[in-house]
Amino acid sequence: TEPDPLEGEIMDKCLLLHAEHDFNASTFAARVVASTLSTCYCSISSAIGALYGSLHGGANQRVIEMAEEIGDKNNVAAWMEKALARKKKVMGMGHREYKAKDPRAHIIQKYLATLSEKKQDFRYYEILQEVEKVFRAKMETTGKPIYPNVDFYSGAVYRLLGIPAILFTPIFAMGRVAGWLGHILEQRSDNRIYRPESLWTGPEPRAYIPIEKR
Repeated sequence: TEPDPLEGEIMDKCLLLHAEHDFNASTFAARVVASTLSTCYCSISSAIGALYGSLHGGANQRVIEMAEEIGDKNNVAAWMEKALARKKKVMGMGHREYKAKDPRAHIIQKYLATLSEKKQDFRYYEILQEVEKVFRAKMETTGKPIYPNVDFYSGAVYRLLGIPAILFTPIFAMGRVAGWLGHILEQRSDNRIYRPESLWTGPEPRAYIPIEKR
């Protein structure tokens, strides 16, 4: 069914927020493949492969699974104690670049609040708010504050829009294709094949010992 104007606007803006984000893993994968002068189809396929990983595009689906496991905002503190004791990763928290809350997360959080009010369904919003609060408090005591990234609230927004979790990553890819293609075209404009240097961290050179003396 065709969405109402508000839901359509939120969906459009979520796609825009996901369109481009510097040299993240999927974009880097696309540019590496593009640097070999492969086709844009192959380059985007490699980007999709990177995006599929749960630490990249698949994270918002894992956030929803976490919220379902918690079940209620009053269960967050106990769930968090067990998760941290098992060194379990809290999905949707932390970013390789941002040392503050992801600016995209601020915007998507507002969309989640709007949709929760519209549908009178605050369960995801309340659980995620409590997870953010409890987790940040725990991390601040260690001197390592960690904040939500774009994936923390986006899955809940998609769920309230009626989208099944299995489509969260494909929707991320839909938004990101424009950014990937922009990077691919830029790579082609002044191309040099990617060939990173690697640093040897093994043992120093050792004297050869003949097999019979080993």
